[in-house]
Amino acid sequence: MYMERMCKAIQKMSIGKKTKEIEIQDLVNVFKLLKQNGNTLYFVGNGGSAGIAIHMTADFLKNGGMRTHSMHEAATLTCIGNDFGYEYVFSKQLELVAQDGDLLIAISSSGSSDNIIKAVEVAKEKKCKVITLTGFKENNKLRQMGDYNIYIPSMEYGIVESIHNMVLQQIVDELNV
Repeated sequence: MYMERMCKAIQKMSIGKKTKEIEIQDLVNVFKLLKQNGNTLYFVGNGGSAGIAIHMTADFLKNGGMRTHSMHEAATLTCIGNDFGYEYVFSKQLELVAQDGDLLIAISSSGSSDNIIKAVEVAKEKKCKVITLTGFKENNKLRQMGDYNIYIPSMEYGIVESIHNMVLQQIVDELNV
């Protein structure tokens, strides 16, 4: 039953306005260009999405050979959270380190986390590209903000997060094919 729901969500997943196959390759090309230009890749997420972000920061560095920057270091998160508020834990970091041409991957199952939305706003101000990965409600705020938007039509955290992880794993694996 669970696998049936997951397969259904994969089949109905949307990436931008093109077909999935073209879109995945378009995303692979975005990462290849980022790597070629020597720009930096940032991942942000909360809870399970933070776990995906941390994992992918390592995978894109090690397996993708890309320049990545961890946004989830405990001392940095608690320092910024304490001094400015949790809603700024990612955006304040991006204010300091993001540059024109960098890429932010914003992962939020609900698409409504204030700290993720603020990070995207700063990334856009800094002229970074943004890829969002969301689920739950189709009209979530984060989904409207990215240059590319991966949306999983499910209200189940496990399904949304598993597919987010799978899509990102597919991209990093395709970088070396």
